[in-house]
Parts: sequence; C-alpha cells; structure tokens
Amino acid sequence: MVEPLEDLRRRGILHVDMDAFFVGVEQRERPDLRGKLVIVGFPSERSVVLSASYEARAYGVRSAMPMANALRLCPRAIVVEPRHALYYEASRELMKLLGEYTDLVEPLSVDEAFLDVSGAVRRLGAPEKIAASIKAAVRERLGLTASVGVASSKFVAKIASARCKPDGLLVIRPEETVPYLHSLPVNALWGIGGKTAEVLARLGIHTVADLAHTPDSTLQRMLGASGLHAKALSWGIDDRRVTPQRDEKSIGAEETFGVDVTEDSVLRRELLRLAHRIAGRLRSAGLEAGTVALKLRYADFSTLSRSRALTVPTDSAQVLFEEGVRLLAALGPRPQSVRLIGLRGERLARGGGAVQLSLERRDDNWRTAEQALDAVTARFGNSSLRPASLLDDGEERRRPPSLPDAAKGPDEPTAPFG
Repeated sequence: MVEPLEDLRRRGILHVDMDAFFVGVEQRERPDLRGKLVIVGFPSERSVVLSASYEARAYGVRSAMPMANALRLCPRAIVVEPRHALYYEASRELMKLLGEYTDLVEPLSVDEAFLDVSGAVRRLGAPEKIAASIKAAVRERLGLTASVGVASSKFVAKIASARCKPDGLLVIRPEETVPYLHSLPVNALWGIGGKTAEVLARLGIHTVADLAHTPDSTLQRMLGASGLHAKALSWGIDDRRVTPQRDEKSIGAEETFGVDVTEDSVLRRELLRLAHRIAGRLRSAGLEAGTVALKLRYADFSTLSRSRALTVPTDSAQVLFEEGVRLLAALGPRPQSVRLIGLRGERLARGGGAVQLSLERRDDNWRTAEQALDAVTARFGNSSLRPASLLDDGEERRRPPSLPDAAKGPDEPTAPFG
C-alpha cells in the first residue's frame, strides 16, 4: 500500500497564483501605492477593472467588474494606468523562475501556472518545501507575492491556491482531499457557475458533498455530459497531466468608447494605439503575426470581423496599423456609429524568420523607433512616450466628467478580443 505522503511525492502538483498581479507590479514600481485602495484600469463607464488591491477588494471591488460600479463601491480608489509591457516582463521573469524548479510548467495566464514537481522531490524535497521556496524566491527576486496550492491533482491544487489568498500556502494531502472538497460549496467545482448552482440548489444540492452523492442519472439529466465530469471532480478524480508551455495563438486588444464614434479619424487614431500595444507584446514574447484582424461593434451591439494575411510576418506597429486601416476602409460606409474597435495579430510564429526586403530606410527607422518605445514604456508607462498623432488622442471624450479627479487615469485597459 502506498503511504499518503509517498503518493503526494509521487505526483506533487503545485498551482502558483500571483496576488493581485497588476496591482502588485505597480506597487513594486511605486511603493507609495502600498496599502492603498488601488484599481488598475481606466475610469471609463464602459471599461472594466483589470486588477484591484486587497484593500479595494474589501469594498467589494473585483476584477472584470465595470469600472463605474467599482468607483461607486470605492470612490476614494486610486485608478492606475495599466502598463502591459511591464506586466508581461514580470510574467516572463516569473515563468523563468518557475522553470528553475521543474521543466513541467504549464502557464494558464500571465500570473498563474501549474507545476509538476514529482521529479524534483529527490533533489529539492517534499512538494510543500518546494512551494515555500518558490514563494520566497518570488518575494525576494520579483518583489511580489504569490499563493501556492499543493495537491496530487491540478483541480485540487487550484482550489487550494484560491483558498489561501493572499500570500498563502495550502497543502491538501491525498487522504484529506475528499473530506476537504466535500466541505466546500458546490460552485467550487469547475463548470458550476452561478446559474447552474441555482438550478442545483432548487434540488437541494448546495455542497460538493451533496453533488458527490447525487445519482449519475440525475446529474446527466440536469447537466448533460458535464454532470459526470463534475461528479468525478467532487471525489477528487482529475488525472490531467501538467502540459508545458502553450504558445499563444493570437495577441490582440480592443477599446470600448465612452461615446459611440462616427469619425474615421478617431477610429484610425485608436487603431494606431492598439497596434502599438499589440506590437509591444509581440516583441516582448519574441513573436510575429502572420495575419491582422479587425473587429467592429456597432451601437446596436452587432459585431463583425475581417482579417488579412500578411506576405511576411511582422511585429511592427506601423505594419499592423496600416493593415488595420486597409481593413477598415474596405468595409465601406458604416451603417451606424461604432461602440468598440479591436485589432489582433494572428497566426503567430517565433520571430527571426523571413524579413521583408525594402529599399526604403523607413522600415528600419520604424523598427528602431518602436524598440525605443518598448524600453521607455516598460520603465515609465504607456503615456510617457507615444506617436505624435496620439498626443491629442481624445481622452476627454472617453472620460466620464462625473468621475473624481483622484480616480482619473491617462489610458485605458486592454479588454479581451471577442
């Protein structure tokens, strides 16, 4: 018989989750923000919270919450301009650090990852010792804090990290797994959202234990095929392996305007801003885009997308911008005003491949200028240096006049594309 501790050593899974990552990076760069009510985002009524300090969360502020709601809950919050280049650099440093412990690192996003440390226990000690070492290294080398869950499966490790935030470490051993899971509310299970939880509650299913003891036929009737998957999780059954680095398939950004837009000049200016944001992320990741895609959402919420394949992959903002403008022009007259515009680089590949040959020096000039922008932006933020055409970028038209001055920030967050 395998002893519980030996089983955990045999399959030790860690879930490392940074604490309020964007806020943490900003507080590292600006110590005056520590202990304050901080929200990373842009105070437009249609924008959302990207990250909130735990002090702001005490007021009910949460990531992905509409900014208008967040500022009503926490009117004294300091809204900080998002600096995506800085966050991606911190993410690269984090993933590099995690790779020093094991080759089996599976990033889930910029600020969290699964690690399989089973093969490292002989060299580094028990999984909980490795987790403590990672937390200390994150604090000392990155100036940030992380919460780590330790278990024998990915699902349980992720639950553990969520239950010990902020700056916590929670170990759930194999023999503790089922009793621990059965003490949780049913929405702790993956795939059980608010509406599904309401349906289950009407049938008297409130906890993971309730679901675990519900007949398979009942779960299949209520939840379909996912019902049996949820039941397996309720008993701690999750055999998925940690899969190392997954390459991004696309990188994009979009802007929802505070006031619907009809002017082509405003749309083109926003495309230029988005192109620089995307290109900076591409260069940071060492990637190039083979396709450029444009997205428009009109006032009635109808949405369309168009894309164009490039002759040569690029990481240049100028190329992305020019292609975006061509796609916009190809749409012809717009039937109504525009609520949202987005740009995306797709068919990503590692940089260093084919280079477009040109007799014009401007291609090299653009590349050199954009690399200089990367360096300045990473250090001083998005508004420190920008193309001249963005100096008068209509920020006041996107900023609701009713928001307090202390909450104003000079740029908008990146929202998901699609």
